[in-house]
Amino acid sequence: MDYIKNAIRDVPDFPKKGILFRDITTAIKDKNVMKRMIDEIVEAFKDEKIDYVAGIESRGFIFGMPVAYSLGCGFVPIRKPNKLPAETYSVEYELEYGTDKIEMHKDAIEKGKRVLIIDDLLATGGTAAAACELVQKAGVLAGVAFVIELEDLKGREKLPKDVKILSLAKY
Repeated sequence: MDYIKNAIRDVPDFPKKGILFRDITTAIKDKNVMKRMIDEIVEAFKDEKIDYVAGIESRGFIFGMPVAYSLGCGFVPIRKPNKLPAETYSVEYELEYGTDKIEMHKDAIEKGKRVLIIDDLLATGGTAAAACELVQKAGVLAGVAFVIELEDLKGREKLPKDVKILSLAKY
């Protein structure tokens, strides 16, 4: 996975001083790296009988759609509030200062269907844990995949212990 990690650019002091931002745009612009990232996720979950890939807004969409296509399953968007037009499930979660919320259509996943959640980054785990809770309202959480995991922030600890978790690049 060093191939992928080496393609991710470090941007110091973004979005504010003292933060080292891991920028995936340098990785996704390279067709070989992008293909490798998608292939790695597909390979890891190909035997999990996935019915849907759920991508967390917005960078989870970048990876979720091609993974869903490759696995031969549907795609479900998990979005910020008031972006989906039909009835939704919603989950509120804690941020460093305040709260946020994500939503998913109530009819997006049929009862008992197996779902893989995808996002670009696992940091503190709040958004990913909320997405897991959303999916579990309707379906069966089969796994969670990330391009980047910031291990020092211990976000993995907030995720369900009984599902497969994949991170392509760990820092």
